[in-house]
Amino acid sequence: MSEQDRWLDKPTLQGPRVLLRPFVEEDLPVVARILADPEIGRLTGSVTTTAEAMAATPEIDDRTREWYLTRAQAPDRLDLAVVDRERDLVVGEVVLNELDRDNRSCNFRTLIGPGGRDRGLGTEACRMIVDHGFSRLGMHRMSLSVFDFNPRARRVYEKVGFVLEGTRRESFRFDDDWIDDHDMAILEQEWRARS
Repeated sequence: MSEQDRWLDKPTLQGPRVLLRPFVEEDLPVVARILADPEIGRLTGSVTTTAEAMAATPEIDDRTREWYLTRAQAPDRLDLAVVDRERDLVVGEVVLNELDRDNRSCNFRTLIGPGGRDRGLGTEACRMIVDHGFSRLGMHRMSLSVFDFNPRARRVYEKVGFVLEGTRRESFRFDDDWIDDHDMAILEQEWRARS
């Protein structure tokens, strides 16, 4: 299978408690509720004030609907729903994007809604997608950024093996507070040594 074909293949990955799979139309109402969660807006940098975060409504507009339903055709990214297998419920997403084919690197991002937090589902989903990126997609490096006010996510990334590479000081403003943004990455050989 060619490299491009590997990225066009949108797999279903199964773990003990988590299923990662492409999004389907039936997921969109749940996705809308997750995206409307004020904490999601703040932690992803999608909003810059508490008022904006609280004003989010659990509705999917046409643009967002099209976005989620066309990810399965994207040749340079992998967007998968995180499903809590026990409840058969979408609780978030994991994404490999910003693909740099020449350098075999990509960005990683995730979000876990209120129904999936503090139960280890995010950690399992993160491990699964990182493993897929290295073992099936041939990545050499995966990177991410995490805001200073999201220590829960940073602990997950550290558990999986991401290493702090630097800090962009006061790079994000939320409610008139300046927030640092931490750059983290994991290399293929680091992942292999942990596996």
